[in-house]
This record gives sequence, C-alpha cells and structure tokens, in this order.
Amino acid sequence: MKFSTLTRHFRESVKNLGRNGWMTFASVSAVTVTLLLVGVFIVIMMNLNSMATSIEEDVRIRVHIDLAATPEDQEQLRKEIEKIPQVGTLEFSSKEDELANMIKSFGEEGKIFELFEQNNPLHDVFIIKTKQPTDIMMVAKQIESFSYAANVKYGQGEIEKIFAAVKVSRNVGIGLIIGLLFTAMFLISNTIKITIVARRREIEIMKLVGATNAFIRWPFFIEGLFLGILGSLIPIGIILGSYDYLYDLIQPRLEGTFLQLLPFQPFAFQVAGLLIAIGAFIGVWGSLMSVRKFLRV
Repeated sequence: MKFSTLTRHFRESVKNLGRNGWMTFASVSAVTVTLLLVGVFIVIMMNLNSMATSIEEDVRIRVHIDLAATPEDQEQLRKEIEKIPQVGTLEFSSKEDELANMIKSFGEEGKIFELFEQNNPLHDVFIIKTKQPTDIMMVAKQIESFSYAANVKYGQGEIEKIFAAVKVSRNVGIGLIIGLLFTAMFLISNTIKITIVARRREIEIMKLVGATNAFIRWPFFIEGLFLGILGSLIPIGIILGSYDYLYDLIQPRLEGTFLQLLPFQPFAFQVAGLLIAIGAFIGVWGSLMSVRKFLRV
C-alpha cells in the first residue's frame, strides 16, 4: 500500500471518529468498562500467581541422615539422591549448622539450646529442591526407601492442600479472564456494529464504484484500533493509580511474610502494555467482524 493511501485512511478514520461523536463515545465507553473489569482481574491474577510461585519455590525436602551413618555412607546417600532425575539442587547442612540455626530462630529463648553444643542430638541434613515443585511428593517417596535416610520431611499433608488450592485459583482466574475477554469482544463488536450500520450506505456506494474490500476495510481497521487504544487509557489510569495507593498501604504490613505484592515497576508497564494490546485487538476485531457482512453487496 502506498504511503499516501495509508495517510488518507488515517485522515478519514479520524474524521469519521469525530463525525460519529456519540457512537465513538459509546464504543470507547464499552471498551473502558470491559477493560476495567478485565484489568482488575489481571492485576489480581498476576499477584496471586506471583505469590503461588513464591510458595511453590520455597518448598524443600529435608532428609535427616541416620546418626549411625559414616561419611562414606553419607556420600553414598548423596549420590543416590542426585541420580533422581527430578532433583534440582542438593545442599548439605551439618548438625552443628542445624543447632546454630535453631538457636538463632528462637532468639533470646534459644540460648537454652547452647547446652547441646557439647553433645549435639540433631542430625546432619540434606536439603533438596526439585526441578518442578509438584514433583516433591514423588521424590520424597523415593528417598524414604534409601538406606541411612532416617526421616524425610516436606510438609506432608499441607503441601498437597497448598498445591491443590494454587491450581484451583489459577484455573478459576484464567477462566474468568477468558470469559470477560469474550464478553468484551462481543459487547464492543455490537457497539461498533451500530456505528457501521449507520454508515452502510457509504459502504454500499464505495462497493458500487469499484472500491476493493481491503480499501473499504482499512479505515474501519484504523478506527477500531483508535477506539481500542482510547478505551484502554482510562482503565490503565484508574487501575495503576489504585494499585500504587494500595501497594503503599498494604505492602509494609506484609514484610517478613511469604505474601508479597508485585513491585509497582515494572508491573505497571506490563499491565499498561497488556491492556493497550487487548484494547487494540478487540477494537480491530470488533470493527472487522462488524463490517464484514456489509461487504457482501
């Protein structure tokens, strides 16, 4: 397409948006309302997903090594564990390290455990992280059968519930966002269709004088693009303004816990880019779907 033709399509599209002011307002409003709902769910889902990932990545297996195991036995156990394909990382924590960590974790009250420094009853420990968090139960079962693995702990009972809750929340969130997007697309398509119906004579005349379908579609394509982008600006402002306020309000209270909100940057740019892309896509899709039937003259 020639640059002059493309420029003409842009000019015509801008004129048509101004000429059909009320319908432009209605279309932009439809995009705004639906993207506001979609954007809120996206923000919630991105934060929930980040928290779920943080929980999953924090899950580890602790293998207490039998007190009777010699250094050679420990090395043999290490090699057997490392042969399991799903094992990601393996760290060793001596019983002296375990006691020091326990004393530190109890603060002032932990000093009482310093009595055990001369006769430490704790075990040496292998700390294992699997490549996929959901493999942790299977790996733990295998390790339990190895010699000199005195005790295997990974939060049995609780981990299964956490993984199930994370899976359900992700599936529900994805389902809601997809449902909202389809609703938005049909709502916007119908709104734009009303605009195009008012201009069907214009399309018919262009067809009768020999204009190609592509030539007729271009202005509507650009109009849909503008409508989608314009409609995404207000939701972006509202959502990011609210998120910035809530982040400053809530995040300080979550310090020290595994629940952390995503930092405002680069999160704000990701959400803004996503909403603009969704707005542009559904605007263009709505325009092209609506104009299609009027091209069959």
